[in-house]
Amino acid sequence: MGQDLRSPPIPFKPGGPRCIALVGPFQSGKTTLLEAILARTGAIPKAGSVEAGNTIGDATPEARAHRMGVGLTTVTTTFMGDDYTFIDCPGSVEFAQDMRAALPAVDAAVVVCEADERKLPQLQLILRELEELHIPRFLFLNKIDRAHQRVRETLATLQPASRVPLVLRQIPIWNGDLVAGFVDLALERAFVYREHKASEVVKLDGNDLDREKEARFSMLEKLADHDDALMEQLLDDIAPPADAVFDDLARELREGLICPVLIGSAIRENGVLRLMKALRHEAPGVADTARRLGVPAGKDALAYIFKTSHLQHGGKLSYARILRGQIDDGATVIASSGESGRLSGILALTHGGDKRGHANTGDTVALGKLDVVKTGEVCATGKAAPDALQLGAAPSPVLAMVLASIDRKDDVKLGQALLRLTEEDPSLNSINGAQSHGVVLWGQGEMHLRVAVERLRDRFGIHVKSHPPAIGYRETIRKPVTHRGKHKKQSGGHGQFGDVLLEIGPQTRGEGFAFHDKVVGGAVPRNYIPAVEEGVVDGLARGPLGFPVVDVKVTLTDGAYHSVDSSDQAFRTAARIGVSEALPHCQPVLLEPIHAVEIVCPSDATAKINAILSGRRGQIIGFDTREGWTGWDVVRAQLPEAEIGDLIVELRSATAGAGSFTGSFDHMAEVNGRTADQIVAAHRVAA
Repeated sequence: MGQDLRSPPIPFKPGGPRCIALVGPFQSGKTTLLEAILARTGAIPKAGSVEAGNTIGDATPEARAHRMGVGLTTVTTTFMGDDYTFIDCPGSVEFAQDMRAALPAVDAAVVVCEADERKLPQLQLILRELEELHIPRFLFLNKIDRAHQRVRETLATLQPASRVPLVLRQIPIWNGDLVAGFVDLALERAFVYREHKASEVVKLDGNDLDREKEARFSMLEKLADHDDALMEQLLDDIAPPADAVFDDLARELREGLICPVLIGSAIRENGVLRLMKALRHEAPGVADTARRLGVPAGKDALAYIFKTSHLQHGGKLSYARILRGQIDDGATVIASSGESGRLSGILALTHGGDKRGHANTGDTVALGKLDVVKTGEVCATGKAAPDALQLGAAPSPVLAMVLASIDRKDDVKLGQALLRLTEEDPSLNSINGAQSHGVVLWGQGEMHLRVAVERLRDRFGIHVKSHPPAIGYRETIRKPVTHRGKHKKQSGGHGQFGDVLLEIGPQTRGEGFAFHDKVVGGAVPRNYIPAVEEGVVDGLARGPLGFPVVDVKVTLTDGAYHSVDSSDQAFRTAARIGVSEALPHCQPVLLEPIHAVEIVCPSDATAKINAILSGRRGQIIGFDTREGWTGWDVVRAQLPEAEIGDLIVELRSATAGAGSFTGSFDHMAEVNGRTADQIVAAHRVAA
């Protein structure tokens, strides 16, 4: 016999409550699966439907309106005496930050997908997140009742999305072109589906028995890649013991060596109990999760906050997974940031949300009014601040809009509401922009920002108007000019008098503004020189094309003053007049900001991306394969800021929602001809 590389025997099932994430591409059926789980475990009397708008998940007004997940749904149920908390995560890439915040809290994930090759890039993104966090995962092949191809063909289509083998645990039983049930390859039993009821065991014979033997051997071969003893048994044609097969399935799942694949139909509640039993017997528990996160042993309670919610009348709720110890209502906790506070209320996440006096290791609960702790932080009941978890930063925003309250008395409320929204969702970012005359709200896409505006209206009663942010156009000059600026005003008593001679010339691009004083003989007294510089800056604030003027050198060479009528204000005004009158004669030219962008996309969409960039006046620098990502490319380009505004919308459309980009300012470039004329004309109309 060969060496048995298996770990020591694992318990039949881990103790303590479990926390499971439901993840998957957009519209793959996650919310429907959650309803089926809650109905089959008795948490609700009957499963709701997304179409009817009566589901437990996606219950916010925004989710109902758009018929899509726009935030986490967290609910606890009981199965065979054990508590299971399911976190239903949005499938849209625009709301992926919610999923990223929740994943550290979970023991395992169920990846809900379907036999749709168009959603493969989205599936790959989700699986990669799980792989990098070392989270054990099952793949639930949903909508099996609508399958148009054999499950093995589907698995071959999906395999490129996963870096570990997809191991088929079940095969369908076909009745003509319809799926009538399934065979469990580990149990070696056949089941016939009964809609909204438990499946019925039937005899396994005929063609189904032959298919089962072939598929089971394929499953065992993949398990044997990590178990020499099992490999020798297969080579010697010895049937392995059933308990050894289940041990291997559980161990290799927990070690991230395989991704088991189960089949079913969430809308018909088919395959749900088999999924629950697989979670019960094979998914790890909170002890494994704590080790994965590097949580040290200790007596003090420790909780990870994965979601923050501000209720209209109930204050702040912090959704938490208790990774260690017991936390009591009213306890004082200290966050990883070092701030401490007293929690007020512990709510169970069952349907109904009963109050609890305490929460134990493994529980997933909501902690009331814990103002000092933010999403992604840990808190403990001891006196020392716990170490922060090493989590990834929120993704860079890709789309922005400027918001302004319709009713001016809501301006202060708007700022407070945006603070709450950005605390709940760190992938939103708000900036007060003086140039934009409003608050610039950055987000992950068009729907992400639209939902934020709807939340401002529905939750906070703030109605806003929005428009795209202003582009950072500038202008500069090509030709040097010498010009005199004179300000003289007499209105009785002391008048105003200032006279300056200015040399105005271009500087190298990016060199900025420079002011020099070459006055001799006291033509302009020294005490007025700073006022002259201020006036020059005033004159450069708006050039003849309507934009701030940059990369200009101004030299004061001569002037005149009056012993009574001259003042700082008079010389400042004279300098501003001189600059404003001179600039139209300096051959002004428009400048626009150019950004260096890097786009990641599936390889089959690269040609589309190149066409999109060319159509947006972009200069493609080059492209390469994306390191570590089979079937993905990286495209590098330089793109005018004016063309970046809604780039993400077109990019996602061309990549089935999977493509994205990052960008940063690179340089300013001249704009000439018709494009420049259109920009200047549009700016004058807007002004």
